[in-house]
Amino acid sequence: MIKLYGGVFSRAAIVKWYLEELKIPYEFVLVDLQSGINLQSDYLAIHPFGKVPAIADGDFILWESGAILIYLAQKYDRMLDTVEKQAIVNQWILFGNSTLGDGLFSPQNSTKETPRLLGKLDSIFASQSYLTGDRLTAADIAVGAVLNYVIMMIKDFDYSPYPNVSAYIQRLRDRPAFQSSMTLK
Repeated sequence: MIKLYGGVFSRAAIVKWYLEELKIPYEFVLVDLQSGINLQSDYLAIHPFGKVPAIADGDFILWESGAILIYLAQKYDRMLDTVEKQAIVNQWILFGNSTLGDGLFSPQNSTKETPRLLGKLDSIFASQSYLTGDRLTAADIAVGAVLNYVIMMIKDFDYSPYPNVSAYIQRLRDRPAFQSSMTLK
């Protein structure tokens, strides 16, 4: 069984969301970052920087949410049956974790990048439900998480100029796995 190491309000929720979408059994191990347990040798053996998330899949240990999503997609998502399909999903995961996140959250970039990035995403969602077509993949987990974090962290952020992005976010939020993983409780 996979062990998912995470903290409260951490990017471990992204990994949890994908594990639930894939219906993979896992054990969530709460790493209390406030207590400093993440800086003790036992946990540093799992994640050398003392951060979350990390997973242990048997003896295999991996950290960084994007790397974990890529690993889970390649190992467990049977619809990604070619290297090319996997590469497209990986491309979107990296986009979500770097280009999109930096473009929306970085003060020096957001004014210019937000309309460009969201405008392009809006045009993509005008003709398809998810990033790679009509089926949710790890690509949507990565990009959808960033789009949802914007709403959580920038209270006055307005997606209304991008109605297809808004509809996409709502599709993601309506998913039971999203609701059990990404919503604040």
